[in-house]
Amino acid sequence: MRLLRYGVAGREKPGVLAPDGTVRDLSVVIPDVAEESLLPEAIERLRKFEIGKLPRVNELGRLGPCVGKVGKFICISLNYSDHAVESGVAAPREPIVFMKATSAICGPSDDVVIPLGSEKTDWEVELGVVIGKPAKYVTQADALSHVAGYCVINDLSERAFQLEGTGQWVKGKSADTFGPSGPWLVTTDEIPDPQNLAMWLEVDRHRYQEDSTRSMIFGVACVVSYLSSFMSLQSGDIISTGTPPGVGLGRKPPVILRPGNSIHLGVQGLGDQRQKVISKRL
Repeated sequence: MRLLRYGVAGREKPGVLAPDGTVRDLSVVIPDVAEESLLPEAIERLRKFEIGKLPRVNELGRLGPCVGKVGKFICISLNYSDHAVESGVAAPREPIVFMKATSAICGPSDDVVIPLGSEKTDWEVELGVVIGKPAKYVTQADALSHVAGYCVINDLSERAFQLEGTGQWVKGKSADTFGPSGPWLVTTDEIPDPQNLAMWLEVDRHRYQEDSTRSMIFGVACVVSYLSSFMSLQSGDIISTGTPPGVGLGRKPPVILRPGNSIHLGVQGLGDQRQKVISKRL
């Protein structure tokens, strides 16, 4: 299934993409694509529901982030060896973990707002993993059974905030609109192998990133298992699993996002995102 959320920011309704390409309103079945609605038994009930009998959404309007009420937004850094090379560091021996503020989460086509004082705003296409069944101390063999589905993430970053001064990554990753998510949460039955998905990103129609999740250093099962040994993972938590090479910081000379730029990115089977870059105004 391709689950989604639509409507005005903060008041999104749950929906599902039907086989005929129409969007159907799920609000008569679940309150949101969030929390308990992402448990395995809840997903199974949705699979058995006759989607064609749900009300059709005739005026879709804005797509919101594909998951609501996210408790944790966890990111993995330098998870592609060539991205580590372009960043000038050695490939990690275990996953590098940081948090991104959940207030950064926005819809897949919402404007990306360059924050005040920004000098080096950058892009990162990533595979997002959404937790379904809570996980704590799970093995790699069991890890994927705790995943509800997958989505596209643009892990936008302000490199000066991230790497200069005190160099705290959360500062450079957490500006409002720095976490476009969606368009859909695609359930695991449609993505049998998360380690075989093509991914790409373009700015103003120039392709900067093109790779596959095959190139991950630490695969999804490894990452879920690893994280669960340090913190419990709850239904609706998002894990952004790292970006391949081709970020603006790695270009010579570096390329930064500027107001007026258009970003287009996608992951195979998970849909695509389009954003317009604008500047922050007081």
